Amino acid sequence: MNNEWVWVAIGFAGQTLFSARFIVQWLASERAKRSVVPIAFWFFSLGGGATLLAYAIYRHDPVFIAGQGAGLVIYARNLMLIRGERKHSKPTDDNQIL
Repeated sequence: MNNEWVWVAIGFAGQTLFSARFIVQWLASERAKRSVVPIAFWFFSLGGGATLLAYAIYRHDPVFIAGQGAGLVIYARNLMLIRGERKHSKPTDDNQIL
């Protein structure tokens, strides 16, 4: 397998991780019978975003780099907020991993 195919595989892996977050969120909402965003959503966002950022850098795509880079800051900040909240209160069902 040549270098190009490896990077295409990395790109698809990142997109799969990134898309999985919506399935996780949908299943958690169905289970709770209301809209919720579980912590797993943010971890899939971070993992998928980081993998897609690596792929965008390889592709030298400034639009894709800017979008994924900004997203990573938001995903990391949400995880930091959740961690701080957990230190000060009992965890809720909204923050549980499926």
